[in-house]
Amino acid sequence: RPDVVLMDIRMPVMDGLTATERLRRRPGAPEVVVLTTFHADEQVLRAIRAGAAGFVLKDTPPARIVDSVRRVAAGDPVLSPAVTRQLMARAAGGGHDDRAGRADRARRRFDQLAEREKAVAVAVGRGGSNAEIAGSLYLSVATVKTHVSRILAKLELNNRVQIALLVHDAGLLDTDGEDAGGLR
Repeated sequence: RPDVVLMDIRMPVMDGLTATERLRRRPGAPEVVVLTTFHADEQVLRAIRAGAAGFVLKDTPPARIVDSVRRVAAGDPVLSPAVTRQLMARAAGGGHDDRAGRADRARRRFDQLAEREKAVAVAVGRGGSNAEIAGSLYLSVATVKTHVSRILAKLELNNRVQIALLVHDAGLLDTDGEDAGGLR
């Protein structure tokens, strides 16, 4: 069983996003890094929502692709810099009505968490590693990992990228990626 699958979006029988959705629904599914020439907003968001832990463009140097696979295998999400810039631009200027509904839904889901889980989720949303989160919240790394696992289970998410997306959608980060919800 592989730990990580490198998935292309364009495939002959089934597109890579559908394959990712189906694969990630299976128990013990490997992590998925989507590798593609395309980085349209909807493809990136669909890949993340499907459970992909990474989205890397094909023009990425081979050594960086290998590093991305290793980082995902270690539990860290990976997005190509161009994809990150694109998502930030979308978040800063996307449709207000759609954002309001998405924020409301995300807030309701977020409210299912215990206070400490909320603080950990926001720290994940800021991009903190387990060690960084542990240091900032005065917890052990093992405790942070436990909280992350509980967040994933409670909210039926697949990975840290989806936690970060939920925190962002809930409006809990300001434009600089800092805590906008008063959580610590």
